[in-house]
Amino acid sequence: MGQERAQKRGSATLPTSTAPTAVSRTARTLRGGRQIHKTLNNIKITILCGLVTILVLRGTIGFSSLSPETDLENQAIIEETNRILAEIRSDKDPEDDNQNQPTINLNETYTLGVKISNWDHKRTRWLTRNQDFPNIVNGKARILLVTGSPPNPCDNAIGDHYLLKSIKNKIDYCRIHGIEIVYNMAHLDKELSGYWAKLPLIRRLMLSHPEVEWIWWMDSDALFTDMVFEVPLSKYKDHNLVIHGYPDLLFDQKSWIALNTGSFLLRNCQWSLDLLDDWAPMGPKGPVREEAGKILTASLKGRPAFEADDQSALIYLLITKSEWMSKVFVENSYFLHGYWAGLVDRYEEMMEKYHPGLGDERWPFVTHFVGCKPCGSYGDYPVQRCLSSMERAFNFADNQVLKLYGFRHRGLLSPKIKRIRNETVTPLQYVDLFDIRHSGQATTSN
Repeated sequence: MGQERAQKRGSATLPTSTAPTAVSRTARTLRGGRQIHKTLNNIKITILCGLVTILVLRGTIGFSSLSPETDLENQAIIEETNRILAEIRSDKDPEDDNQNQPTINLNETYTLGVKISNWDHKRTRWLTRNQDFPNIVNGKARILLVTGSPPNPCDNAIGDHYLLKSIKNKIDYCRIHGIEIVYNMAHLDKELSGYWAKLPLIRRLMLSHPEVEWIWWMDSDALFTDMVFEVPLSKYKDHNLVIHGYPDLLFDQKSWIALNTGSFLLRNCQWSLDLLDDWAPMGPKGPVREEAGKILTASLKGRPAFEADDQSALIYLLITKSEWMSKVFVENSYFLHGYWAGLVDRYEEMMEKYHPGLGDERWPFVTHFVGCKPCGSYGDYPVQRCLSSMERAFNFADNQVLKLYGFRHRGLLSPKIKRIRNETVTPLQYVDLFDIRHSGQATTSN
């Protein structure tokens, strides 16, 4: 099968942590040297930023008659500052240039790690021995929401600002609904970069948190826009993967957009570990990912020609290996993933006609900004349209949180807020009326 070809890879090497003692001492020395190097850079940045600030202030208050020697000195400071910032932004470490590192040969076929077997039994035993870490809390299965962003700063400051708003939105939702959250900024596997980085992270979290029943992945460019709605977990008692999509697009048309991996839930079980093992081999960067992309483009309707992505690979896997589908729930009764372009301009209409807790096209549970790249330097849509739409989505959701405190945004494009009710001597009545947790309980019971 074509997939076997995609799983093949050339000989590669990675640093190993199982070298002899002498090599381990060398590795520790390199790591220590790198830490000292980065610490010195941080000290330099602090000093240089102070000097640059002094230069700017001096120019601002009128000391403009500087000598040529001073101009050269100032230019040198600016260049050194830019050099150090560029080094921090880079993924490269000083030890990467060391050619004498101990290495190992990887297997011919890529794997996420050593094969885990009998995980369900091992996990059950662990839960029995660790009663303080139950997988069911207050009658609800324990969920861990996982999201993240690249380890480097965005190409522009506004991108970092919207990443902050995105994580604030997710923290609010998790706080309201008793969900734990992990924000990751580390590449756990250099081979699986970009959109593939979620796979080794999810696997590691499953094995490190046996108390968690569901891992819920959500992209950084997706926002909760219905802060009341809760995922109906009881609906999925016989399933291990819950993902937004359309069965007719998946099986009849074999469309590359039949599913969306920007927001999905994966049960912590042996089945899920096996799925990740079967999913990952198309992901290693380089020739493997490029060749796999050709297979996916040839197999999936409408897919452009580009390297393999995790979404197309999952669709291809479910189509070609139908045995997986018995445990997959393709959800479209609510918006676990809602495409932003058809939603953000309707928020005012939604607020006029409907209410939170519906989760569907009347009040979308998740609004996902597919094709917008606020952290990068490119995207499929104009930057201004993306940023204004993300601002509207954030404020639309934030109003639902602020309502308990008696405030709301002045408009969906405004960060400023206004008071919507006066203080009283009986504040608890507002808690009963406006606390989203009460709304969620009412919605669940209906």
